[in-house]
Formats: sequence, structure tokens, C-alpha cells
Amino acid sequence: MASGSVKDAAALITDGHSCALPAPCPPAIALCLILNPPAMTYATITHSAEETIAFGRSLAADLSPPLVVLLRGDLGAGKTTLVKGIAEGFEAARAEDVTSPTFTLIHEYRGPRATLYHIDLYRIDTLRELETLGLEDLLAPNCILLVEWGDKFPRLQHDQEITLERVGENERKIQRIMSFR
Repeated sequence: MASGSVKDAAALITDGHSCALPAPCPPAIALCLILNPPAMTYATITHSAEETIAFGRSLAADLSPPLVVLLRGDLGAGKTTLVKGIAEGFEAARAEDVTSPTFTLIHEYRGPRATLYHIDLYRIDTLRELETLGLEDLLAPNCILLVEWGDKFPRLQHDQEITLERVGENERKIQRIMSFR
């Protein structure tokens, strides 16, 4: 489906064309895939904080505002370390200037291509507390929200997820999940 329009999707379904599933693709499944496209997952392993920062720098080239990215991982998994690299990649801050917003909740880093908001919801416990942060007010056409602990709030709208997992003393598995919406 080159153009991706709903009209094209309807034509595919009504004309009985097959999809990526074994042919012929039942119309109900085709419609489900069009309305709820699958996610694409990428994974890498870093072996040091420096490699995690470097990965964040390279990841910045693939991130375009406006965007909300959930950062998942246990305490000490490397979420803020990854943000250090992303901020450097956007020329919004030097790695040494990026710190965890655990107590301030939101840090802002302004770059020439985007404004990054590094948000930490670890200390936010209720939906009411989340609403008072006004995150929707931060999402402007040139902004990227990098949200730690956003998975505490399942209804929080986001475009991508990045999960960091310790797989050794210094190694981190970094998994990026992008939806096709």
C-alpha cells in the first residue's frame, strides 16, 4: 500500500488482495493491521556508559519532533545516560550537563533543531499529579519529550519506547520499539 490512505486500504480489503500474512489475507485481519499497525523493534548491547552515550548520539539522528519517547528500565539501567547522548546528538547539552530530573521532575535542553524535555515520573504516583505537570503543554512542533517511568501510566500517549536492561556489570541491552502510527 504505497500511499497509505484509508481509501487505498479499503480497496485492498474489498478487492481481496493479500497482505504480508499468508494469502489470501482475510479482510478483518487486513483492516486490523491497517488500523493497528505492528511495531518495529531494534536492539543493541552497549558495554560501558560511554557506549550508551554514543548510542544516544546516533539515535538522535533518527528522532524527529514532535515526539514522545518512553524510557523504560530499572533504577540504574542507564536511562539518563542514554539521554546524555541524545542531548549531545541534538546539540542541546553536553553529556556532563545532563542530570536525572528525579527531584525537579523536568529538565529542559534547548538545541538548534529541537527542545528536549527530560521528564522523570518516578515520584509521581497518581493521574492527578501527572495532569498537574502539564506535559501536553510541552509538546510543540519542535519538541521531544523523553519520559522516564512513563510506563507507570498506561494511558500516557507516546510514539516510541526505549527499554534499557542491565545484562552485566557494565553491559546494557537497549531495545527501541517504534510503532507505525
